[in-house]
Amino acid sequence: MSRRLSFKRLRSISWLCGGARESRCDEMVLPCEPVVLNVYDLFHINAYTMTLGLGFFHSGVQIYGREYAFGGHEFPMTGIFEIEPRNGQAELGEQFRFRESILLGYTNFSRRDVERIVDQLGVQFPGDSYHLTSRNCNHFSSSLVHIVCGRKIPGWVNRLAHLVTCVPFLERCLFPRQ
Repeated sequence: MSRRLSFKRLRSISWLCGGARESRCDEMVLPCEPVVLNVYDLFHINAYTMTLGLGFFHSGVQIYGREYAFGGHEFPMTGIFEIEPRNGQAELGEQFRFRESILLGYTNFSRRDVERIVDQLGVQFPGDSYHLTSRNCNHFSSSLVHIVCGRKIPGWVNRLAHLVTCVPFLERCLFPRQ
């Protein structure tokens, strides 16, 4: 039997541990860890889009003192990486300016369980599948948050990317082909 958890098993564990329902940490014997969404402003792009009330944001999920995020590269292996929480500008580049942290809930998964979940998500989020609007860091963050605490990330975090995928000419205007 594989030591990795299946997603079907993860969903049932998540429900049992309070992921899909409201739980109070003080009533649980299991570990109870905050799940925080760290949002970064991609200010070189947002300088143009924020006047419309929209923006492109990078996000990562902070659990057990680590921040997990997804990014692109040319290889068919995981695109998930971890950084020091709220340190995107130093570790990812100057265009990633920290905006805010949002407490989304709590997880009862252990640190090791979270690592296994992230490993399994790495299969679903290979670096060569990254796309700025249709498969980005916010899609990964949404998936991880849903598994570990049964919540969604705020809609505004990925709203412009979603809008661009719905109106293809916007993508051509914002990201002309070289």
